[in-house]
Amino acid sequence: MTSETEDPKRGGRVTLHDVAAAAGVSKSTVSRILDERLPRANNPTADRVRQVATELGYMRDVAAANLRRGQSLTIGVIVPRLTDTVMAMLYESLARACSRVGRFAIVATTDDNPDAVRTAADSLLRRGVDGLVLATARDDDDFTAELQDRGVPFVLALRTDGHSPSSVGDDQLGGYLATRHLLDLGHRRIGLIAGPAFASSSRLRAEGYRQALSEAGHDADPELVVASTFGIESGAEAAEILLSLPVPPTAIFAVNDNTAIGAMSTILRRGLTVPGDVSLIGYNDIPLVSLLPTPLATVRVPFDQIAFEALDLLAHAGGAAQGEIRKATPTVIPRQSTARCR
Repeated sequence: MTSETEDPKRGGRVTLHDVAAAAGVSKSTVSRILDERLPRANNPTADRVRQVATELGYMRDVAAANLRRGQSLTIGVIVPRLTDTVMAMLYESLARACSRVGRFAIVATTDDNPDAVRTAADSLLRRGVDGLVLATARDDDDFTAELQDRGVPFVLALRTDGHSPSSVGDDQLGGYLATRHLLDLGHRRIGLIAGPAFASSSRLRAEGYRQALSEAGHDADPELVVASTFGIESGAEAAEILLSLPVPPTAIFAVNDNTAIGAMSTILRRGLTVPGDVSLIGYNDIPLVSLLPTPLATVRVPFDQIAFEALDLLAHAGGAAQGEIRKATPTVIPRQSTARCR
């Protein structure tokens, strides 16, 4: 470890002591002048100190400064997987939001395994992160209660357990809007690729689907609702089940874009067309779906807003934000994959 008196000419780290000695001022004066959190001083001494610091190649040791303040300014982000474009988009939005407030985000993946979530959280906390953002909440797991008991600052993103501080899209509204879009096109027999039951996002989108059907005077037919994962292959398998029904749906709402892409592959493999034979709408508006041969109608989620609100909640973790759930409003993006029912 470099000492405070090491000579920078011998290749060691340039310290405040080195700058002070070269500028002919005290170490505390250098510290005050180079602290970017303080108002910038404009006088000959300050100018000389900054010039000497530049010439010597001085770089402020942010980690040491934060350690003295008891903070790392680093946020740990836990997601199921980064191969899921939705989770990658969330992480990028969190990284941007962190950058704007002088923080840094690091990520761990868990493959939606509750044990792996615990391992990832412990690993990040041992590395000194100031708090956790989890996109892994499950209705069948009580890990958030464990974090609360341990006094760990955390916030949920994209998914919620209904009682922890959470920043999410309004999934029920999004599911409602997607189904309403299909109903407005004259479809009445609408299939749902419902996602996994343990995730609040898929469960609430399914509730929105049922709400829209009920308001239109239609009962949700249980045989038109097929559970799935959030993966492409699972979407393809779910669409196969729906299209094999004696009376198949004329439209399908898939609770994320990956399962919608899988459904589209099944529709085309069966020699059918989108939207000529089956209208199709997804959810999230990942970049790929607008570039498909038949651009996919979807529900756009404001990831940057969700990330900003997540960091704001985390900053107040344990205080007024405890238990608060903030919802960002989604928007239907009509594209060529939906059309009027024939």
